[in-house]
Amino acid sequence: MALDAETFDALIDTVRRFVTERLRPLEAEVEAADAIPEHIVEEMKALGLFGLSIAEDYGGLGLTMLEECRVAIEMGRTTPAFRSTFGTNVGIGSQGLVMAGTPEQKAAWLPRIASGEIITSFALTEPDVGSDSGAVKARAVKDGDVYRLSGTKRFITNADKAQLFTVMARTGDEPGARGVSAFLVPRDLPGVSIGEPEKKMGQRGAKVADVIFDDVPVPAANRLGEEGEGFKIAMRVLDRGRLHISAVSVGVAERLIADCVAYASERKQFGKPIAEHQLIQAMLADSKTESLAARALVLETATAKDAGKDVVMESAAAKLFATEMVGRVADRAVQIFGGAGYIADYGIERLYRDVRLFRIYEGTSQIQQLIIARETLKRGG
Repeated sequence: MALDAETFDALIDTVRRFVTERLRPLEAEVEAADAIPEHIVEEMKALGLFGLSIAEDYGGLGLTMLEECRVAIEMGRTTPAFRSTFGTNVGIGSQGLVMAGTPEQKAAWLPRIASGEIITSFALTEPDVGSDSGAVKARAVKDGDVYRLSGTKRFITNADKAQLFTVMARTGDEPGARGVSAFLVPRDLPGVSIGEPEKKMGQRGAKVADVIFDDVPVPAANRLGEEGEGFKIAMRVLDRGRLHISAVSVGVAERLIADCVAYASERKQFGKPIAEHQLIQAMLADSKTESLAARALVLETATAKDAGKDVVMESAAAKLFATEMVGRVADRAVQIFGGAGYIADYGIERLYRDVRLFRIYEGTSQIQQLIIARETLKRGG
Protein backbone atom coordinates (compact mmCIF):
# COMPACT_ATOMS: atom_id res chain seq x y z
CA MET A 1 0.00 0.00 0.00
CA ALA A 2 1.36 3.40 -1.00
CA LEU A 3 1.93 6.10 1.59
CA ASP A 4 -0.25 9.16 1.35
CA ALA A 5 1.35 11.93 -0.69
CA GLU A 6 2.15 14.19 2.26
CA THR A 7 3.82 11.42 4.27
CA PHE A 8 5.84 10.23 1.29
CA ASP A 9 6.96 13.76 0.41
CA ALA A 10 8.13 14.17 4.00
CA LEU A 11 10.09 10.90 3.72
CA ILE A 12 11.78 12.00 0.49
CA ASP A 13 12.66 15.37 2.03
CA THR A 14 14.12 13.65 5.10
CA VAL A 15 16.20 11.25 3.02
CA ARG A 16 17.42 14.09 0.79
CA ARG A 17 18.56 16.12 3.80
CA PHE A 18 20.13 13.03 5.37
CA VAL A 19 22.16 12.46 2.21
CA THR A 20 23.19 16.10 1.89
CA GLU A 21 23.89 16.95 5.52
CA ARG A 22 25.01 13.63 7.05
CA LEU A 23 26.33 11.32 4.33
CA ARG A 24 28.10 13.43 1.71
CA PRO A 25 30.41 15.08 4.27
CA LEU A 26 31.58 11.57 5.30
CA GLU A 27 32.38 10.22 1.83
CA ALA A 28 36.14 10.67 2.06
CA GLU A 29 36.19 9.18 5.56
CA VAL A 30 34.31 6.08 4.40
CA GLU A 31 36.67 5.69 1.45
CA ALA A 32 39.74 5.93 3.70
CA ALA A 33 38.43 3.67 6.46
CA ASP A 34 36.58 1.21 4.20
CA ALA A 35 33.77 1.25 6.75
CA ILE A 36 30.47 2.99 7.46
CA PRO A 37 30.49 4.76 10.86
CA GLU A 38 28.28 2.93 13.34
CA HIS A 39 26.44 6.09 14.33
CA ILE A 40 25.34 6.49 10.70
CA VAL A 41 24.03 2.92 10.67
CA GLU A 42 21.98 3.70 13.77
CA GLU A 43 20.58 6.83 12.10
CA MET A 44 19.59 4.72 9.08
CA LYS A 45 17.74 2.34 11.39
CA ALA A 46 15.92 5.24 13.02
CA LEU A 47 14.83 6.52 9.59
CA GLY A 48 13.36 3.14 8.72
CA LEU A 49 15.70 2.59 5.77
CA PHE A 50 16.24 -1.09 6.57
CA GLY A 51 12.52 -1.79 6.16
CA LEU A 52 11.58 0.21 3.07
CA SER A 53 10.14 -2.79 1.21
CA ILE A 54 8.79 -4.75 4.18
CA ALA A 55 5.10 -4.50 5.05
CA GLU A 56 3.97 -2.29 7.90
CA ASP A 57 2.52 -5.38 9.61
CA TYR A 58 6.13 -6.50 10.16
CA GLY A 59 7.50 -3.11 11.19
CA GLY A 60 8.57 -1.84 7.77
CA LEU A 61 7.48 1.18 5.76
CA GLY A 62 5.76 -0.97 3.13
CA LEU A 63 6.73 1.20 0.17
CA THR A 64 5.52 0.43 -3.31
CA MET A 65 8.11 -0.27 -6.01
CA LEU A 66 7.68 3.26 -7.33
CA GLU A 67 8.20 4.77 -3.88
CA GLU A 68 11.22 2.55 -3.24
CA CYS A 69 12.76 3.67 -6.55
CA ARG A 70 12.31 7.32 -5.66
CA VAL A 71 14.06 6.76 -2.31
CA ALA A 72 16.83 4.84 -4.12
CA ILE A 73 17.35 7.78 -6.49
CA GLU A 74 17.88 10.06 -3.50
CA MET A 75 20.33 7.59 -1.92
CA GLY A 76 22.20 7.45 -5.22
CA ARG A 77 23.39 11.02 -4.69
CA THR A 78 26.11 9.84 -2.33
CA THR A 79 28.67 7.04 -2.09
CA PRO A 80 26.87 3.78 -3.05
CA ALA A 81 28.33 2.03 0.00
CA PHE A 82 25.88 3.94 2.21
CA ARG A 83 22.91 2.46 0.35
CA SER A 84 24.53 -0.97 0.38
CA THR A 85 24.48 -0.86 4.18
CA PHE A 86 20.74 -1.45 4.17
CA GLY A 87 20.32 -2.49 0.53
CA THR A 88 20.34 -6.24 1.10
CA ASN A 89 17.67 -5.90 3.81
CA VAL A 90 15.47 -3.96 1.40
CA GLY A 91 16.13 -6.13 -1.65
CA ILE A 92 17.76 -9.47 -2.33
CA GLY A 93 18.31 -10.38 1.31
CA SER A 94 14.67 -10.10 2.35
CA GLN A 95 12.48 -10.35 -0.72
CA GLY A 96 12.68 -14.13 -1.04
CA LEU A 97 11.20 -14.28 2.43
CA VAL A 98 8.61 -11.61 1.58
CA MET A 99 7.56 -13.39 -1.62
CA ALA A 100 7.74 -17.05 -0.62
CA GLY A 101 7.96 -17.22 3.17
CA THR A 102 5.39 -18.93 5.37
CA PRO A 103 3.51 -16.82 7.95
CA GLU A 104 5.72 -18.37 10.64
CA GLN A 105 8.93 -17.56 8.76
CA LYS A 106 7.84 -13.99 8.15
CA ALA A 107 6.83 -13.45 11.78
CA ALA A 108 10.15 -14.84 13.00
CA TRP A 109 12.43 -12.78 10.77
CA LEU A 110 10.84 -9.80 9.03
CA PRO A 111 10.36 -7.50 12.06
CA ARG A 112 14.04 -7.82 12.96
CA ILE A 113 15.10 -7.34 9.33
CA ALA A 114 12.94 -4.22 9.02
CA SER A 115 14.43 -2.70 12.18
CA GLY A 116 18.00 -3.43 11.11
CA GLU A 117 18.55 -5.70 14.11
CA ILE A 118 19.33 -8.44 11.60
CA ILE A 119 21.37 -7.88 8.43
CA THR A 120 20.60 -10.21 5.55
CA SER A 121 22.54 -11.50 2.54
CA PHE A 122 21.61 -13.33 -0.64
CA ALA A 123 23.92 -16.27 -1.34
CA LEU A 124 23.64 -17.43 -4.94
CA THR A 125 27.02 -16.86 -6.66
CA GLU A 126 29.70 -19.56 -6.30
CA PRO A 127 33.34 -19.87 -7.37
CA ASP A 128 32.22 -21.58 -10.60
CA VAL A 129 28.69 -20.19 -10.80
CA GLY A 130 27.88 -16.60 -11.77
CA SER A 131 25.71 -15.65 -14.72
CA ASP A 132 24.70 -19.32 -15.15
CA SER A 133 22.84 -19.24 -11.88
CA GLY A 134 20.98 -22.46 -12.55
CA ALA A 135 24.28 -24.35 -12.30
CA VAL A 136 24.46 -24.07 -8.49
CA LYS A 137 26.73 -26.72 -6.95
CA ALA A 138 26.14 -26.14 -3.23
CA ARG A 139 24.08 -29.10 -2.06
CA ALA A 140 21.45 -29.59 0.65
CA VAL A 141 20.67 -33.23 1.46
CA LYS A 142 17.56 -34.10 3.47
CA ASP A 143 18.38 -35.87 6.73
CA GLY A 144 15.30 -36.29 8.88
CA ASP A 145 14.04 -32.86 9.92
CA VAL A 146 17.13 -31.02 8.66
CA TYR A 147 18.98 -30.48 5.41
CA ARG A 148 22.77 -30.97 5.44
CA LEU A 149 24.09 -27.97 3.52
CA SER A 150 27.61 -27.89 2.05
CA GLY A 151 29.24 -25.56 -0.45
CA THR A 152 30.93 -22.20 -0.92
CA LYS A 153 29.29 -18.94 -1.99
CA ARG A 154 31.41 -16.13 -3.41
CA PHE A 155 31.25 -12.30 -3.58
CA ILE A 156 28.36 -12.17 -1.10
CA THR A 157 27.44 -8.58 -0.25
CA ASN A 158 27.30 -7.77 3.48
CA ALA A 159 28.44 -11.30 4.36
CA ASP A 160 30.81 -9.91 6.97
CA LYS A 161 27.94 -8.65 9.13
CA ALA A 162 24.94 -10.69 7.98
CA GLN A 163 23.07 -12.80 10.51
CA LEU A 164 20.74 -14.43 7.98
CA PHE A 165 21.50 -15.79 4.50
CA THR A 166 19.06 -16.72 1.77
CA VAL A 167 20.97 -19.60 0.20
CA MET A 168 20.39 -21.33 -3.13
CA ALA A 169 21.40 -24.99 -3.03
CA ARG A 170 20.78 -28.12 -5.06
CA THR A 171 18.36 -30.55 -3.41
CA GLY A 172 17.70 -33.00 -6.19
CA ASP A 173 19.32 -34.80 -9.08
CA GLU A 174 17.45 -32.81 -11.72
CA PRO A 175 19.86 -30.77 -13.85
CA GLY A 176 19.87 -27.00 -14.06
CA ALA A 177 17.45 -24.68 -12.33
CA ARG A 178 14.83 -27.35 -11.55
CA GLY A 179 17.04 -28.93 -8.89
CA VAL A 180 17.68 -25.71 -6.93
CA SER A 181 15.93 -24.86 -3.65
CA ALA A 182 16.08 -21.83 -1.34
CA PHE A 183 16.88 -21.84 2.38
CA LEU A 184 16.99 -19.37 5.25
CA VAL A 185 20.31 -20.03 6.98
CA PRO A 186 21.17 -18.23 10.23
CA ARG A 187 24.84 -17.34 10.61
CA ASP A 188 25.09 -18.98 14.04
CA LEU A 189 24.34 -22.51 12.81
CA PRO A 190 27.33 -24.86 13.23
CA GLY A 191 29.40 -25.16 10.07
CA VAL A 192 28.84 -21.61 8.77
CA SER A 193 32.00 -19.54 8.34
CA ILE A 194 32.83 -16.26 6.60
CA GLY A 195 35.96 -15.52 4.58
CA GLU A 196 38.00 -12.34 4.66
CA PRO A 197 36.41 -9.40 2.80
CA GLU A 198 37.68 -8.99 -0.74
CA LYS A 199 39.73 -6.01 -1.89
CA LYS A 200 37.66 -4.26 -4.55
CA MET A 201 37.96 -1.63 -7.26
CA GLY A 202 35.35 0.61 -5.66
CA GLN A 203 32.44 0.90 -3.24
CA ARG A 204 34.73 0.87 -0.24
CA GLY A 205 32.70 0.55 2.94
CA ALA A 206 30.52 -2.15 1.36
CA LYS A 207 32.06 -5.56 1.99
CA VAL A 208 31.82 -8.78 -0.02
CA ALA A 209 33.20 -12.12 1.14
CA ASP A 210 32.96 -15.88 0.73
CA VAL A 211 30.45 -17.79 2.84
CA ILE A 212 31.36 -21.41 3.53
CA PHE A 213 28.80 -24.03 4.54
CA ASP A 214 30.32 -27.22 5.95
CA ASP A 215 27.64 -29.85 6.63
CA VAL A 216 25.35 -27.17 8.13
CA PRO A 217 22.16 -28.63 9.70
CA VAL A 218 19.47 -26.33 8.29
CA PRO A 219 16.01 -27.02 9.75
CA ALA A 220 13.57 -28.23 7.09
CA ALA A 221 11.23 -25.49 8.35
CA ASN A 222 13.74 -22.95 6.97
CA ARG A 223 13.21 -23.96 3.36
CA LEU A 224 11.59 -21.21 1.28
CA GLY A 225 8.85 -22.59 -0.92
CA GLU A 226 8.89 -26.14 -2.19
CA GLU A 227 11.92 -28.13 -3.27
CA GLY A 228 12.99 -27.09 -6.76
CA GLU A 229 11.46 -23.59 -6.51
CA GLY A 230 14.68 -21.83 -5.51
CA PHE A 231 15.62 -20.60 -8.96
CA LYS A 232 12.13 -19.22 -9.56
CA ILE A 233 12.28 -17.38 -6.23
CA ALA A 234 15.75 -16.02 -7.04
CA MET A 235 14.60 -14.66 -10.41
CA ARG A 236 11.60 -12.92 -8.85
CA VAL A 237 13.90 -11.36 -6.25
CA LEU A 238 16.29 -10.19 -8.95
CA ASP A 239 13.51 -8.56 -11.00
CA ARG A 240 12.84 -6.23 -8.09
CA GLY A 241 16.53 -5.78 -7.29
CA ARG A 242 17.26 -4.73 -10.87
CA LEU A 243 14.80 -1.88 -10.66
CA HIS A 244 16.29 -0.75 -7.36
CA ILE A 245 19.84 -0.69 -8.78
CA SER A 246 18.54 1.12 -11.86
CA ALA A 247 17.10 3.83 -9.63
CA VAL A 248 20.37 4.14 -7.68
CA SER A 249 22.19 4.54 -11.01
CA VAL A 250 19.89 7.41 -11.92
CA GLY A 251 20.64 9.11 -8.61
CA VAL A 252 24.40 8.80 -9.03
CA ALA A 253 24.13 10.20 -12.57
CA GLU A 254 22.12 13.18 -11.34
CA ARG A 255 24.69 13.82 -8.62
CA LEU A 256 27.55 13.67 -11.14
CA ILE A 257 25.77 16.03 -13.53
CA ALA A 258 25.19 18.55 -10.74
CA ASP A 259 28.86 18.34 -9.75
CA CYS A 260 29.90 18.84 -13.37
CA VAL A 261 27.69 21.91 -13.76
CA ALA A 262 29.06 23.47 -10.58
CA TYR A 263 32.68 22.79 -11.57
CA ALA A 264 32.26 23.89 -15.20
CA SER A 265 30.63 27.13 -14.11
CA GLU A 266 33.67 28.05 -11.96
CA ARG A 267 36.62 26.58 -13.84
CA LYS A 268 37.96 29.01 -16.44
CA GLN A 269 40.01 28.32 -19.55
CA PHE A 270 40.64 30.57 -22.54
CA GLY A 271 39.26 33.49 -20.59
CA LYS A 272 35.81 32.14 -19.72
CA PRO A 273 34.13 29.37 -17.68
CA ILE A 274 34.47 26.03 -19.42
CA ALA A 275 30.67 25.74 -19.22
CA GLU A 276 30.58 28.26 -22.05
CA HIS A 277 32.60 26.01 -24.35
CA GLN A 278 30.33 24.06 -26.66
CA LEU A 279 32.15 20.73 -26.41
CA ILE A 280 31.72 20.81 -22.62
CA GLN A 281 28.06 21.68 -23.17
CA ALA A 282 27.74 18.69 -25.51
CA MET A 283 28.94 16.31 -22.80
CA LEU A 284 26.55 17.86 -20.29
CA ALA A 285 23.68 17.62 -22.78
CA ASP A 286 24.35 13.96 -23.53
CA SER A 287 24.57 13.12 -19.83
CA LYS A 288 21.39 15.00 -18.97
CA THR A 289 19.41 13.45 -21.83
CA GLU A 290 20.48 9.92 -20.94
CA SER A 291 19.77 10.38 -17.23
CA LEU A 292 16.29 11.72 -17.97
CA ALA A 293 15.58 8.76 -20.26
CA ALA A 294 16.77 6.31 -17.58
CA ARG A 295 14.68 8.01 -14.89
CA ALA A 296 11.56 7.83 -17.06
CA LEU A 297 12.12 4.14 -17.87
CA VAL A 298 12.74 3.21 -14.23
CA LEU A 299 9.71 5.04 -12.86
CA GLU A 300 7.40 3.82 -15.64
CA THR A 301 8.49 0.22 -15.07
CA ALA A 302 8.09 0.56 -11.31
CA THR A 303 4.56 1.88 -11.83
CA ALA A 304 3.76 -1.08 -14.09
CA LYS A 305 5.13 -3.52 -11.52
CA ASP A 306 2.95 -1.98 -8.82
CA ALA A 307 -0.04 -2.48 -11.14
CA GLY A 308 0.71 -6.19 -11.26
CA LYS A 309 2.02 -6.28 -14.82
CA ASP A 310 4.74 -8.61 -16.09
CA VAL A 311 7.86 -6.43 -16.15
CA VAL A 312 10.58 -9.04 -16.61
CA MET A 313 11.68 -7.46 -19.88
CA GLU A 314 11.22 -3.89 -18.75
CA SER A 315 13.18 -4.45 -15.52
CA ALA A 316 16.04 -5.93 -17.52
CA ALA A 317 15.90 -3.02 -19.97
CA ALA A 318 15.93 -0.49 -17.15
CA LYS A 319 18.88 -2.22 -15.52
CA LEU A 320 20.80 -2.43 -18.80
CA PHE A 321 20.17 1.17 -19.82
CA ALA A 322 20.53 2.87 -16.43
CA THR A 323 23.72 1.10 -15.38
CA GLU A 324 25.40 1.57 -18.74
CA MET A 325 24.22 5.18 -18.74
CA VAL A 326 25.77 6.03 -15.38
CA GLY A 327 29.07 4.56 -16.56
CA ARG A 328 29.08 6.95 -19.51
CA VAL A 329 28.08 9.88 -17.31
CA ALA A 330 30.89 9.10 -14.85
CA ASP A 331 33.39 8.89 -17.71
CA ARG A 332 32.28 12.29 -19.06
CA ALA A 333 32.49 13.73 -15.55
CA VAL A 334 36.17 12.74 -15.31
CA GLN A 335 36.69 14.38 -18.69
CA ILE A 336 34.93 17.61 -17.73
CA PHE A 337 36.93 17.85 -14.50
CA GLY A 338 40.11 17.08 -16.44
CA GLY A 339 43.11 16.45 -14.19
CA ALA A 340 40.98 17.23 -11.14
CA GLY A 341 38.68 14.39 -12.12
CA TYR A 342 41.55 11.95 -11.80
CA ILE A 343 42.54 13.22 -8.33
CA ALA A 344 40.92 11.72 -5.25
CA ASP A 345 40.20 15.05 -3.54
CA TYR A 346 37.27 15.83 -5.84
CA GLY A 347 35.50 12.49 -5.45
CA ILE A 348 34.82 12.10 -9.18
CA GLU A 349 37.33 9.28 -9.63
CA ARG A 350 35.76 7.50 -6.66
CA LEU A 351 32.30 7.54 -8.20
CA TYR A 352 33.82 6.52 -11.54
CA ARG A 353 35.09 3.37 -9.82
CA ASP A 354 31.99 2.87 -7.71
CA VAL A 355 29.49 2.76 -10.58
CA ARG A 356 31.42 0.13 -12.53
CA LEU A 357 29.94 -2.60 -10.34
CA PHE A 358 26.36 -1.71 -11.30
CA ARG A 359 26.87 -3.31 -14.71
CA ILE A 360 27.85 -6.62 -13.10
CA TYR A 361 25.73 -7.48 -10.08
CA GLU A 362 22.01 -8.30 -10.17
CA GLY A 363 22.86 -9.81 -13.58
CA THR A 364 25.49 -8.48 -15.99
CA SER A 365 24.59 -6.23 -18.90
CA GLN A 366 25.01 -9.21 -21.20
CA ILE A 367 22.50 -11.27 -19.19
CA GLN A 368 20.05 -8.36 -19.38
CA GLN A 369 20.46 -8.33 -23.16
CA LEU A 370 19.63 -12.04 -23.30
CA ILE A 371 16.53 -11.52 -21.12
CA ILE A 372 15.36 -8.57 -23.22
CA ALA A 373 15.83 -10.51 -26.45
CA ARG A 374 14.09 -13.61 -25.06
CA GLU A 375 11.09 -11.65 -23.80
CA THR A 376 10.85 -9.59 -26.98
CA LEU A 377 10.74 -12.76 -29.09
CA LYS A 378 8.21 -14.30 -26.70
CA ARG A 379 5.95 -11.25 -26.95
CA GLY A 380 6.27 -11.01 -30.71
CA GLY A 381 7.93 -7.63 -30.74
